Amino acid sequence: MADPTSDLFEMRRLESLSNTIFGVAMTLLAYDLPKAGSFASVPTWSDLGDVYSGKLVGLALSFIIAGVFWISHHRRLVRQPEAGRGVVLLNLFFLLSIIMLPVTNGLYINYRVSSAVAVLYGLHLTAISGFNAWLWWLAVPGARRHEIAGAIFPMLVLALGTAVAAVAPEKAQFVWFLAFGGFLIRRVFRADQTKA
Repeated sequence: MADPTSDLFEMRRLESLSNTIFGVAMTLLAYDLPKAGSFASVPTWSDLGDVYSGKLVGLALSFIIAGVFWISHHRRLVRQPEAGRGVVLLNLFFLLSIIMLPVTNGLYINYRVSSAVAVLYGLHLTAISGFNAWLWWLAVPGARRHEIAGAIFPMLVLALGTAVAAVAPEKAQFVWFLAFGGFLIRRVFRADQTKA
């Protein structure tokens, strides 16, 4: 049990808050989806495909990204059962960036061919990834290079995708999907550490 006079914060409490925030944010990603289609008559399969195909890709991308960050967040909290005020505040900013995901996702799925919207969405994903990498850096100093590499790789890929969004917004989503390679990078770095 933690010392009640300590300035350290039990991260279990933050974990409870984060579960709620991720759950609400991931649910709200689909909130406006039914409103997207307004049909003059009963829609056909073709009408549904025209209206929803691109929107479902954007929804899936954001949902998977949020899920990956949720997993990473919980793995990180396990390694850091207590933390000071600075780390707790940084975690709260990370969670704030998750809360904003339905906003930028809504813009992106409705206007993904807009360079300004795609860049805004990409900057937001990069910021989420940046907070995540920073928190990993603080949670596992030094010894666990594979965890840091697995957190930095998605940030670099998302930043690259944002640069692509500035010139070819319709192609950026393909680059952003590569950010999931962070899992592979983490495994490669872990294998290198075990050999050393």
